[in-house]
Amino acid sequence: MSAERERFLNLIDKPGRITMYEASHFFGCAPHDVPILVSTGLLKPLGKPMPNSVKFFATETVKELSKDAKWLAKATITINEHWKFKNARAKENTEQFSSQGEPDHSGKSAMQRA
Repeated sequence: MSAERERFLNLIDKPGRITMYEASHFFGCAPHDVPILVSTGLLKPLGKPMPNSVKFFATETVKELSKDAKWLAKATITINEHWKFKNARAKENTEQFSSQGEPDHSGKSAMQRA
């Protein structure tokens, strides 16, 4: 456990709203996993934030969810499926690039060279 995470979780009086980084401390996941939970509807930010704005979450809601085993299981499956899909797409793109052979540095596309 990181020192920063431990310090945050040991605060006696936590703030009423927290950021996605702080929410990740409660869930035991990486901060980059929280937007996945938001995009799938498993975690709702406060208010109606713009897509590119900082999202805040109610501390009490996050605490309750972090103690709900069914919700945690669903969140874990969702995060795992997201990264599995993303890694599979990256692998496909890598294989597709390597199957085209060495890149031609003439500035021409594969269609122009053919």
